[in-house]
This record gives sequence, C-alpha cells and structure tokens, in this order.
Amino acid sequence: MIGVMDSVNELTEVVGQNRMELLLFKLSGLKQRYGINVFKVREILPCPKLTVMPKLQKYVIGVTHIRGQTISVIDIAYAIGGRRTVNIDKSFMIIAEYNRSTHAFLVSSVERILNMNWDRIMPPPKGSGDSNYMTAVTEIDGELVEILDVEKILDEISPNKVEKNDLDEVYDEEFARLVENRKPTVLVADDSRVALNQVCSAIKKMNLEVVKAHNGREAYTILREYASKGPLNEQVSLIISDVEMPEMDGYTLCSTLRKDPSLKSAYVILHTSLSGVFNQSMVSKAGANDFIPKFNPVELAKAVKKGIILTSEGKSGAELIMHGQD
Repeated sequence: MIGVMDSVNELTEVVGQNRMELLLFKLSGLKQRYGINVFKVREILPCPKLTVMPKLQKYVIGVTHIRGQTISVIDIAYAIGGRRTVNIDKSFMIIAEYNRSTHAFLVSSVERILNMNWDRIMPPPKGSGDSNYMTAVTEIDGELVEILDVEKILDEISPNKVEKNDLDEVYDEEFARLVENRKPTVLVADDSRVALNQVCSAIKKMNLEVVKAHNGREAYTILREYASKGPLNEQVSLIISDVEMPEMDGYTLCSTLRKDPSLKSAYVILHTSLSGVFNQSMVSKAGANDFIPKFNPVELAKAVKKGIILTSEGKSGAELIMHGQD
C-alpha cells in the first residue's frame, strides 16, 4: 500500500489539466472493479481491529482511532447493495476526506492508480436509473469500472437536508428585492445526483432560478446556447460547478469560459468535496471567482448572494478577477 500512496504526491499536478488519478479497488463478494479519485484519499491501511458501538448506522461496521482521530468505518460493499463484508481482518481501509470530514471505506483489495483524461470518464449509461451508486464509468483493460458516488452513500448514512430557515440570515429584505427585480438564474453543474439536488434545493430556497448540468461539458454546451441568444450575463447570473466531473472537470470548464469572449463574463463558484490549500491555488489558476468546500448551505448561500450582488452592478466575472472582487 505504501507504494500506491507514494505515487499520489508525485502526480498532483494533473489537476487543472482535465486529468485525474483513479484509484482502483475491489469489494467483498463483487467481481467488478470500482474507482475513486485519488485526491480525496489520505491513506490506505490494512483494516485494524474495530470497536463496535451501539446504535451505529447499519453500513457503519465500527470505529477506529487513526492518527489522533476517531473515524467511522463504512462497509462500501454492503452500502451499495451487496452482502456484508466477511474476513474484515484481511480487508483494507481507504481513508478519504469528503465534505469536510474524514471517513474510512472498507474494501477487499486495492489495485493501482491510473492517470487518466476526464474525457475518458463518461456519465452513467442512460437507463441506469437513480438507484445506482455511480457518478461515472470508464473502460480499463476491456472492463467497465464504476466510479462510486460516495456523496450518495454518505447522504444515506447521514442526510444533509436544507431547511428554509437555514438561509434566513442570508436572504434579507434588500437581497429579496434584488432577486424580485432581476430574477437571477444560476447554472449548477455536478455529476453526483445527491450533491446536485442539495445545491439546487438551497438555490431555490433563495428564490433563484436554477438550470442543471451533470458535467462540465454539458454546462459548457448550455452556456454556449445562452450566449448565442445574447449577452450571457443578462441570462445567467452565476455558475456553481463541482470540480470532479466526467468529460470536463470544473477547473477546465472555468478556464475554458475565461478564454471564450462570449462566456468570459461568467461569475464562477467552484464547489467541491476536495478541500485544502492546493485547491485554493487551483481556483486562482483556473480563473474562478470563489471556492466553497461542500456542503454547508449557509456558506454556499453567502457566496451566491455575494456573486449575485456583484454581477447586478454590471461587473463581469473576468473583470472581478483582474481587479479584485472587493
């Protein structure tokens, strides 16, 4: 496992070039391979002896203490509809950071890391339905590999719902008047159905219009269609984009918009389960206006409010980056 994780630090520069590092693994009782983005992974360890506590959620098989932190261990095979993992003592834990918290995912084996273009990562097949746990698929060695929608799994374990009064401190009378007069539209791009619905729910509770896209390429196509009808900033006030998406990632979407004269006015917020200083530097490199780690509805609403106010004053996203937003 040490050799696998050593390569992570050597390959971090692929982010921002529409490339990703895919960690392949297998689950107990399931023949196919699965993958997650390496940039979410902190380390991979043989599964230690777990402490079982009362009233744990059924997919959480126990807790462990790693590097001064107590972490819940989630049986991924069981969570996605398979059988409970047997031979836990021979399994491994992928310790990863999602949505501001650390989780351990139990897997039967970890194989290798592949450096791939996002355009080789495709959306789930049409007709696969909403009950699957895929955000995307890709073909490796002639075999279909599912990239798991970990955010959906985590949401089933601990739902993160947005209530109307959560946003009361953001949606004041002055902003309400601005929204009523302008009728702003926000485009939201995210490949996770759960994350997409969470963001859209928060945006709708601010009385804003929402347009959905399921990856960066679809978002770009939608924005081009808007721009063909007139100035983009008169039709779409703001874009909220995930970073990790099939076909075109959020960094590439943002940098592509900045290079297109008809789209460079876009005000872009990158919204991702990836966090840390590295991502903050990538925001500036890609030309985004803001960066919000997932998922805090109040923080997101504040960032949206800021962007709506700035663009209502006639300022474009590109100009705000060049001259500073404050």
